[in-house]
Amino acid sequence: MKKFGLATQIFIGLALGIAVGAFFYGNETATAILQPIGDIFLHLIKMIVIPIVIAALVVSIAGVGDIKKLGKLGGKTILYFEIVTTIALAVGLLAANLFHPGTGIDMENLEKSNISTYEETAQSKEDVSIADQFVHIIPSNIFQSLAEGDLLAIVFFSVLLGIGVAVVGEKGKPVLSFFDGILEAMFWITNLVMKFAPFGVFALIGVNVAKFGIGSLVPLGKLVLVIYLTMFFFVFVILGFIAKIVGVNIFVMMRILKDELILAFTTASSEAVLPRLIEKMEKFGCPKAVTSLVIPTGYTFNLDGSSIYQAIAAVFIAQMYGIHLSLGEQITLLLVLMLTSKGMAGVTGASFVVVLTTLSSMGLPLEGMAFIAGIDRILDMLRTSVNVVGNALASIVMSKWEGGFDQEKAKRYTASLKKTHVA
Repeated sequence: MKKFGLATQIFIGLALGIAVGAFFYGNETATAILQPIGDIFLHLIKMIVIPIVIAALVVSIAGVGDIKKLGKLGGKTILYFEIVTTIALAVGLLAANLFHPGTGIDMENLEKSNISTYEETAQSKEDVSIADQFVHIIPSNIFQSLAEGDLLAIVFFSVLLGIGVAVVGEKGKPVLSFFDGILEAMFWITNLVMKFAPFGVFALIGVNVAKFGIGSLVPLGKLVLVIYLTMFFFVFVILGFIAKIVGVNIFVMMRILKDELILAFTTASSEAVLPRLIEKMEKFGCPKAVTSLVIPTGYTFNLDGSSIYQAIAAVFIAQMYGIHLSLGEQITLLLVLMLTSKGMAGVTGASFVVVLTTLSSMGLPLEGMAFIAGIDRILDMLRTSVNVVGNALASIVMSKWEGGFDQEKAKRYTASLKKTHVA
């Protein structure tokens, strides 16, 4: 498979996985054989993400040196994230109201999945106040946060460590060199892990098709179609417009991120592409200080695809049960989603838990989500890819905003990709 590029290898894995999964539909033995292969790949990805996030943040923050400049960059980044994710939520609500994916659904013919684990997580998160959520961002034990993969707490600690390294000056240089070395070593490990990606994709897709079958899409086909069309609209129109404002073509960006988008789509894991995304955007002309801060932070605050899914899913449930949501209630829904989506970063099945928590706070029936659970993987695939595009664009926007984008480097990198493609 060496003569094929990573994107082609992953696509072959995807096609074979669908075929094998369809052939062994309902066969638990086949699922049991494939599941460990998929789990190994996901474990490899999770193994490298946290060291990269810590090293990238420390290097970017300590590399800036000027704390005032860093504060301005951080403030602008959070402001941009908030604006774009709010637009994504609004677009999702608008699409749900225009196309009514939940109207006329016959719930008796829908397969219901067990969502008790998600409900327990949602309940535990709902019991936590907004003040407690802010307190939780600050780790009481960083090693415990590392073990639990609590990304918000890890980001907070890494930012402080980066500032500390910058402030102590000369004494901090060995620490900066250490983390810079860690970052480069982790990128090398990432490239090694990616060689296993086609096998991981094959297994993950195979397991899902074998479990649920392609037929599981039919009853909820309208919901899948509405979510997919809305996300395409958001990427090519909304993000495309933002890209045009900063002088970048969204289609050029998509070509640059081809491998990462296919990997994100097939694995439904944002973590799978985080290391390569940072590396790619640096090659495209974004300063390391910006990409290493913006992209890891975006993984907790800038999830555009997830925002669209959450808004449509919440209105879909109301429509399924014939519950009319007034304009005021939908504005409340938007505000609730703005809060809950930020508070769930790092939670397993975060988007699913966000919708459950939101439904509960709005007095809507939670059991409606049990009907979506069976096709959630199909929805997760595209929302993950949209999250990747949103965070890649955010790093370009921030680089341009800070006046650090290297236009010549971007041109050279784009030209090199064209040559590779022709070859």
